[in-house]
Order: sequence, then structure tokens, then C-alpha cells
Amino acid sequence: MNFVRNLIIFSGVLAMLTGALLYFTGNQLVHDFVWYIFGFFVLVTALAFYVTRLGISYDEDNFQLYYFGSMGFRMILSIAVIFIYVYLFSENELQFVFNFFVFYFLFTGFEIYSLLANLRPNLKRQDQK
Repeated sequence: MNFVRNLIIFSGVLAMLTGALLYFTGNQLVHDFVWYIFGFFVLVTALAFYVTRLGISYDEDNFQLYYFGSMGFRMILSIAVIFIYVYLFSENELQFVFNFFVFYFLFTGFEIYSLLANLRPNLKRQDQK
């Protein structure tokens, strides 16, 4: 449950920063679809965590397989969303892609940080054996 709590806190802080940026700069830096992008990454991050956690519960030895599989799924899904946007909408494409990848890197960094924080106790236990 620590991951879910941290995801809610991280998402709340990021939503406040995005709202402040939107309030102070308008649509100069932030795309109109920024909240859809934000929701997409919250859902994809939660789904990737769920798949990884489910995989670990069945087979702890293949943790890397499940983690990298969820990361690959996130990347493919992200590329698909960008292609769909570019195909359907022709305005502010660069702004959309920039906003999209800012969220992509922030949520990926959050997931890696959470993963390392969760694995640290396991590494210490293995060193003591």
C-alpha cells in the first residue's frame, strides 16, 4: 500500500504544480489535453505496478521479466497515444509531445524511485544471509 499512497501524494503534488503552471502561463506552455495526459499516466503507472506486483506474487525469481514487461507496455502504449494524437489532431503537436514526455519521465522516475525504495530491505536481508 505504500506505493499507492506515494502515487496519490506524487500525483497530487504534480497536479498542483500543473494547475499553477496552467494558471500563470495559460496555454503557452501547457497543452489543452494536459489533464487527460496526467490521468493517462496515473492509470498506466498504477496498472504497471499491479502487473509487476501480481507477477512477483506468482514468481519472485522473474521479477525483472515482469518489471521490464510493464515498462515496455508503458512505452508502447505511450507511443500509440502520441501517434493517435498526431493523426487525429493537427494543432499544437509539439506542445502535446513535450507535455506528454515531461509526464512520461516524471512518472517513470517515480516508479524507479519507488522500486528502489522497496527493494532496499530485500537487498539488506540477502547480504545478511
